[in-house]
Amino acid sequence: MSTMFADTLLIVFISVCTALLAEGITWVLVYRTDKYKRLKAEVEKQSKKLEKKKETITESAGRQQKKKIERQEEKLKNNNRDLSMVRMKSMFAIGFCFTALMGMFNSIFDGRVVAKLPFTPLSYIQGLSHRNLLGDDTTDCSFWEVLLKSRRTCNSCHFLRSSN
Repeated sequence: MSTMFADTLLIVFISVCTALLAEGITWVLVYRTDKYKRLKAEVEKQSKKLEKKKETITESAGRQQKKKIERQEEKLKNNNRDLSMVRMKSMFAIGFCFTALMGMFNSIFDGRVVAKLPFTPLSYIQGLSHRNLLGDDTTDCSFWEVLLKSRRTCNSCHFLRSSN
């Protein structure tokens, strides 16, 4: 039982480390670049400008006013698209790194029970929670289930921290 606990703690540690690695890669490839900073500032500026224009516009506004707002919305949409493209390179780098890391960790923990569930998982989840494990005890938990749960927790904590 103590090796299961140690394996589970190791997997949670791996999850936290991979989350930090992803943040580091994103910071290096995206957040610290001048292009990202410029686009982010432009999107914020255009959003505020568009919101002010929409607040001041009345229903009886002329076609000229509506055309200006449509042009502003189009500019904002284009800048948001450019911002997404800047983030895309980081997503590819993270995907490549995680594929390599997960392959390595999968070979380390292949066939090892790393946790014991206090319940029997739903049938469509059993494939993941019991992945590569021998035996029919569906309360045995594999590396993937613990990793995914801890990654989801790390991502939730990051989302809560970054949304404030």
